[in-house]
Amino acid sequence: MTTFLLVRHGAHDWLGRGIAGRLPGVSLNAHGWLQAEALVRRLDGWDIAAIYSSPQPRAQETVAPLAGRRRLPVRVLDAFDEIDFGEWAGRDFEALAREGQRWRDWCEHRSQARPPGGETLPQVRQRAVEALEQLRQRHPAGAVLIASHGDVIKAVLATVLHMSLDDLERFEVAPGSLSIVEAGQGWLQVRLVNATGGDVEPGQGPGT
Repeated sequence: MTTFLLVRHGAHDWLGRGIAGRLPGVSLNAHGWLQAEALVRRLDGWDIAAIYSSPQPRAQETVAPLAGRRRLPVRVLDAFDEIDFGEWAGRDFEALAREGQRWRDWCEHRSQARPPGGETLPQVRQRAVEALEQLRQRHPAGAVLIASHGDVIKAVLATVLHMSLDDLERFEVAPGSLSIVEAGQGWLQVRLVNATGGDVEPGQGPGT
């Protein structure tokens, strides 16, 4: 069995303001670095076999302290990259609200909507879930940490829970949070969602 530790990157200055997307140079702010350091303590009891990350600096920075402490390389995988928001990257939410129906469709019908020049949530889900299966085969036992982005992690969790991608706003994956998915041959199970404080012990989750 493989245990996937899904970590959303820590806080940065675009949070609550607009869509950072894949803009270059978006790094953790001071609070985000505190969250990165806290991750080291929270996962102290875990024997982590490998660390993977989105290509975005904020994701790699989030796991850098832990990787340094464990002397593990951070392996970059495009499959866990932020959504390609196309023309919406770098725009604030007030400007996006003036997009009218196109922005409302993205907020309410994510299973079908597409940012102009960007990718759809089903495409995001496909690349992330396929990568999980590849990593499960590469690491058939133990814990694998993946640093990614809120909607990417939500898409994975929704897939495991057989939820519609239209319902991603029904639950939160906060900056610096940890969610856990366990995987074996032909099965996936969510064990923890959006843990944001305190130590997370191995085996923690429903039924334990």
